[in-house]
Amino acid sequence: MLQSSLYTPQLTILYGAERAAQVTSRLEALVERYRGQIPPPIEASLSERDIFLITYADQLQTSDQAPLDTLTEFCETHLRGVVSGIHVLPFYPWSSDDGFSVKDYRAVDPALGDWSSVERLCCSFRLVFDGVINHASVQGEWFKAFLKAEEPYRNFFLTVEGSPDLSKVVRPRTLPLLTEFHTSAGKRRVWTTFSADQADLDFHNPDVLLEIFDILLLYAQRGAHFIRLDAIAYLWKEIGTSCIHLPQTHSFVQLLRAILDDVAPHVRILTETNVPHSDNLSYFGDGKNEAQLVYNFALPPLVLHTFRTGDASILTEWASRLATPSNQTTFFNFLASHDGIGLNPVRGILTSADIDALVKQTLAHTGLISYKQNADGTQIPYELNINFFDALSDPAGEEPLATQIDRFMAAQAIMLSLQGLPGIYFHSLFGSRNWLAGVQATGHNRTINRQKLERSGLESELSYPNSLRNQVFARYRALISRRTASEAFHPNGSQKILEMGPAVFAVQRSSPMGDSQMLCLQNVTAQTQSVAAFTLNPYQTLWLEKF
Repeated sequence: MLQSSLYTPQLTILYGAERAAQVTSRLEALVERYRGQIPPPIEASLSERDIFLITYADQLQTSDQAPLDTLTEFCETHLRGVVSGIHVLPFYPWSSDDGFSVKDYRAVDPALGDWSSVERLCCSFRLVFDGVINHASVQGEWFKAFLKAEEPYRNFFLTVEGSPDLSKVVRPRTLPLLTEFHTSAGKRRVWTTFSADQADLDFHNPDVLLEIFDILLLYAQRGAHFIRLDAIAYLWKEIGTSCIHLPQTHSFVQLLRAILDDVAPHVRILTETNVPHSDNLSYFGDGKNEAQLVYNFALPPLVLHTFRTGDASILTEWASRLATPSNQTTFFNFLASHDGIGLNPVRGILTSADIDALVKQTLAHTGLISYKQNADGTQIPYELNINFFDALSDPAGEEPLATQIDRFMAAQAIMLSLQGLPGIYFHSLFGSRNWLAGVQATGHNRTINRQKLERSGLESELSYPNSLRNQVFARYRALISRRTASEAFHPNGSQKILEMGPAVFAVQRSSPMGDSQMLCLQNVTAQTQSVAAFTLNPYQTLWLEKF
């Protein structure tokens, strides 16, 4: 049995010494139930061959098949050898937010498939499961029981009494923080960080902590190789504080790491914290006690800024300071996802004028902007809602498509060249554009980059050599093939950012043993550039192997 001393310090931070002793024994019993029940994979270590697809479970549609099965067949046909893993966005029963308002954490949405569908996908690819644990759907059974004051759920959700000062609370929304509900015990105001349909769980209650750990261990048992902690920064709330990045939140992550290291050491934690870069890095902990991976949230807006200006200086300076605290940790590098391009991560890296220019370019390229509310009641841009292809190139402009593709692939090459584990959004891999009709239909800005596709239509477009989708996918495959063939791109290999002038982003990658090296040069401009002994055409990528 896991020694109590591994749990007690963190549980004491959460619940105090007296309650911690009680919770420790319950947590140990929970862990014992899963011991020996989570089989390790044949290969658990990461390598240069590991690249992840980010996708919705119902990304591809057919008329006669469960979406998860359609996704599996498509990926087995087209993506073997291209990606090694898949982050399947929440596939549980849900009520809003495209899956992130979970009604039942232990089930697969019947509209998507069942657990056998997930198991089939797991046979071919490493999987990332979402742990959407800051909040749960108000339409789920937990919240319905809360409204009836039924045990144990009557205290599962965070409520606020009286009129405390909540002005310091940091949150990524402009909607009301509290939502009033009628319960059998009377009116109660529930903390709703993200929307009125997403009620925040109350981790002051140890029953909530234990229930969530049980669910996350179930995910490991069901085949998760990575658990993505969605919106983890907001997990713990204390009145009178910012309610973000609190020590108790880090204690939760540390507890989860200790549990997984004991009964499922192959399962890695990936934290999703769309916050300023220095705060984001804090979720590595000391390099051994919190997340093994954090999203590199500053990368997308910095790359977008680089190509907007044709100047890699800020990207080069920022990347030269990138570091992780141990060889057990690395970045999850990405440029696009189901969400927009966050701006908070680059505040303090880019100037206000630079950020305003990104906002203006997004609007000019038929994109949209989401805002957050500051403590003083003012609003600032929080997120650029736009497909990354169109963020780089004006969809209404007269620029040749070939140039737009070159620029787009140049951006992807930068992401693939950096130290870390690459994550590629489905719509980036297959050259999608803004989906404005979807925004009009849903009224939600983020829908612009969430279009669901007919499998037959996608495969038809991929069969035409001159189509945008074919060209982007072919270029991506070639880059990935080059990357996966060199140990220099190992996620725990080293990197050295080189200064070669503002027009070129340059990085030298080395394998962990130092016996394989790759020099990566990227022209970020529309003009030919001469650097050292090389001439780079507009947006040209040059990867040179060294031994």
